Amino acid sequence: MKALARSHPLWLAYILHRVSGVLLALFLPLHFWVLSMAITNSQRLDAFLLLTDSVAVKLAEFGLIFLLAVHMFGGLRLIALEWLPWTSSQKTLAALATAVSFCIATLFFLRAV
Repeated sequence: MKALARSHPLWLAYILHRVSGVLLALFLPLHFWVLSMAITNSQRLDAFLLLTDSVAVKLAEFGLIFLLAVHMFGGLRLIALEWLPWTSSQKTLAALATAVSFCIATLFFLRAV
């Protein structure tokens, strides 16, 4: 029974929501550190911002936007689970939310490149 539950698409949506939340939480200290450079050391910030033109950083930004979108849609899915009656179409909505998340991240990436 346990293996069957883990093969369910909503279990994958649950895992994506948890992993995206953890990765976003790990990103926040780096983000705050870079923001603090704007106040404390502007030359160091300028040097750091030169790195943001690299392809690796653009891919990382794609990943960040994807994580944000996945986490947002995962939260909306949880709200729907709590407030709306259960239907079999929620599996389709979870897949659609993941696809929309990927599209949002891809559009951001294409604008950045």
